[in-house]
Amino acid sequence: MQICIATDEQSLLAIKAHITDPNKILATNWSQGTSFCTWIGVTCSRRHPRVTALNLFNMGLEGTVAKEIGNLSFLTYLNIRNNSFSGAIPIEIGNLRRLRVLQMSFNQLDGEIPIEMGRLSNLTYLNLEMNKLNGEMSQSIFNLSRLTLLSLVGNELSGTIPFSINIGLPNLERLFLGINRFTGRIPDSISNLTNLKILDLANNSFSGHIPITLGNLHNLETLNLQVNQFTNDLSIPEQDFITPLTRCSYLINILFSVNPITGLLPKSIGNMSTSLENFSAFSCEINGIIPDEIGNMSSLISLALAKNDLTGMIPPTIGQLRNLQRFGIEDNKLWGSIPYSFCNLENLYYASLEGNALSGQLPRCMGNLVSLRELYMAKNEFSSNIPSTLWSFEQILAINLSHNVFDGSLPLDIGNLESVVVLDLSGNQFSGEIPITMGQLQSLNALVLSNNKLHGRIPESFDNLKSLQYLDLSHNNFSGEIPKSLEKLSDLVYFNVSFNELSGEIPDGGSFRNFTPDFFRSNNGLCGASRFNVEVCKMNNRKSSNKSRLLRYILPPIVAIAFAATISIMYLRYRSRKSLLLPKSNSHFDIIRHRMSYYELLRATNNLDEANLVGRGSIGSVYKGIFDNEMIVKVFNLELQGALKSFDTECQILSSIRHRNLVKVITSCANLDFKALVLEYMPNGNLDKWLYSPDNFLNFTQRLRIMIDVASAIEYLHEGYSSPVIHCDLKPSNILLDEDMVAHVGDFGISKLLTQDQRIAQTKTLGTIGYMAPEYGSAGLVSTSVDVYSFGILLMETFTRHKPTNEMFLGELTLKSWVFEALPNDLMKIVDVDLLNVDEENFGAKNEMLKSIIELALECTNNSPEERLNIKVALLRLKQIKFELEEMRPEKNLL
Repeated sequence: MQICIATDEQSLLAIKAHITDPNKILATNWSQGTSFCTWIGVTCSRRHPRVTALNLFNMGLEGTVAKEIGNLSFLTYLNIRNNSFSGAIPIEIGNLRRLRVLQMSFNQLDGEIPIEMGRLSNLTYLNLEMNKLNGEMSQSIFNLSRLTLLSLVGNELSGTIPFSINIGLPNLERLFLGINRFTGRIPDSISNLTNLKILDLANNSFSGHIPITLGNLHNLETLNLQVNQFTNDLSIPEQDFITPLTRCSYLINILFSVNPITGLLPKSIGNMSTSLENFSAFSCEINGIIPDEIGNMSSLISLALAKNDLTGMIPPTIGQLRNLQRFGIEDNKLWGSIPYSFCNLENLYYASLEGNALSGQLPRCMGNLVSLRELYMAKNEFSSNIPSTLWSFEQILAINLSHNVFDGSLPLDIGNLESVVVLDLSGNQFSGEIPITMGQLQSLNALVLSNNKLHGRIPESFDNLKSLQYLDLSHNNFSGEIPKSLEKLSDLVYFNVSFNELSGEIPDGGSFRNFTPDFFRSNNGLCGASRFNVEVCKMNNRKSSNKSRLLRYILPPIVAIAFAATISIMYLRYRSRKSLLLPKSNSHFDIIRHRMSYYELLRATNNLDEANLVGRGSIGSVYKGIFDNEMIVKVFNLELQGALKSFDTECQILSSIRHRNLVKVITSCANLDFKALVLEYMPNGNLDKWLYSPDNFLNFTQRLRIMIDVASAIEYLHEGYSSPVIHCDLKPSNILLDEDMVAHVGDFGISKLLTQDQRIAQTKTLGTIGYMAPEYGSAGLVSTSVDVYSFGILLMETFTRHKPTNEMFLGELTLKSWVFEALPNDLMKIVDVDLLNVDEENFGAKNEMLKSIIELALECTNNSPEERLNIKVALLRLKQIKFELEEMRPEKNLL
């Protein structure tokens, strides 16, 4: 669709037909004799159009911007933000001489910025960010003398900042040029833009010295020079990159990170603006000490000095920063103990001191840090016992004290860490047994106790750690058996007990089916299945053998006969209940239309034989069944909390929706004690297997098509059904692949069905860590934006082959931040190595497509739900990339 103006009532109706959300039409006015539709801010006359404002913000529109836009000569306001417009900006836009506001951000516009834009002499606001504009930036833009805001962030523009910028843009207040390909120096003349409040040049290839004349920008509030090649002018005695900025009394944010600045942190840092809240200078090759004067920065909220060459001790004056919430000084050369004044930082939320040479005891007063949620002190030389106050943090989320010299035993108080998700105490000298209270840590996702001197048994209480995914107890002195109850931990993907003194049988159920022999080696007393490379266990007595035989061979047929008899009696009574009956479909599985009996289900799965087990989930197991066709049987374990509700939810949702990219429900089996769904069989398993199994590989095109399939399914759930359906748990294991590698979204056990008028809901049932949107994980708020966020994470994971829960993502580093930092020039560092080869003929084209995909993923994972893309927009952009790929394929063999 193109931007158009209705000239009659029929045209007006045509426009409205493209705008499905009535709230997007703020007002309409049609009266006899009026020749143009009227929206808020739009005035009309009979003979000549006097359209003064056109607002098409966030309407899901696509196509090109028509050149006829230039005919709206009375236009003063044009906003097409957050749509899917593509193609070039028409040169006719230069005819809109009255235009004051031009907002075209978050589209797919490409080509160069037309030089004709320089004729918009009344323009005060120009925002073209997050498009695909390229080429050198037209110098005519820098002659729009009334401009107060210019934003070109997130394009592919090149060139330099003109030295006459102060002459052409005397009224400029906000300049955003980040995430482009600009080069050259910052001209000294920029310091004459006396009204400038925000200067953002981040993520480009600017170079040269940071001008000392920036100190003349007395109204400057934000200076963002991150990720460039700026240096400090060391040729001038006493010159540094901080002192000139002390004259900017309104500064709030100073961001220098990832530049080869070098030099010292001067004492003048204490003279910075009293309003300064963020100071970021990590990876800047800064050396020397942290000056005591840093304590004068009383309003500081975030201080990031990581990955430099800082030496000396942490100054005691750090305790004066009472408003500090984030403190990052990791990977430097600091030594000495943590000053007692550190405990004064009562608002501290995040602290990372790892990778230094800090030593001594942790201050006992650390219990004063009541706001602390993440603490990283790994790879230092801390010693002695950990103060008991550290175990009083009921709200802390992550603690990493690994690779120090801590000793003593782990106290019972460790069970107070009710909210902790990651606990890493590896590489120390802890001794004694694991306290039984550790089984109370219900939120724990990763527990690492390896390389210590711990002994005793692995606590049975570990089976209460329902969220546990990563458990490493290797290189200790544990003895006794591995508790068989650990088979209950359905989310466990890593379990390492190697190099201990364990004995007895290795459990073979649950997640243990996926573990390799390396996880159990150097435990001479272990026995079990041959795939673990240990001896086969010997039965202790005949009684145990008889009991096992009874449970395995005799009891199942008896139970099956009893259930079959019960079902036969109750069948007619329950057959008329429609809540669990599925409507007929047009698929090739129409052979089975009735509800399946329990006896039929047992026969098809060979009495739910373990040989037919496909996998286990959080609320039950999945078996392969042979009916007239191969199908999947999902059996719900009704002993588990939430299983019955999950069954009802899947029945309610899957019984009434149909889409080629959703897993089809064929029928169900239900009685008072047994619930199961029969689903379409997917012979190629799930996406998780294809991403991480060494025997499988997906090429670029296959991954793109799978993501398009997933986006198509989510778009249908959000917009193609009578009421929005929120999946709530998008992740690779829930993306199933049929024989043609077409993706199908499955597992709707925690999905939410909103009412027609409902846009947001609240739930206590959470999805999978790493894939949940911030508002979902923290407050249980569910909307369509939750699925968009998960889709963005899934998109990143699919093309980087890195899980968001990868052990490398600790502290401040997440999958999202790791991906963001690699753009735009270090894409090779993050994408799957099997997807990009610099020697292949079409490396450049594929690299650009991958860049577009990663940028799309970042737009989907915005922390603000309102700023995330609509899934429809994301789908359109992926399809465009696929179209470009297919256009190149015949000639360039891009696959």
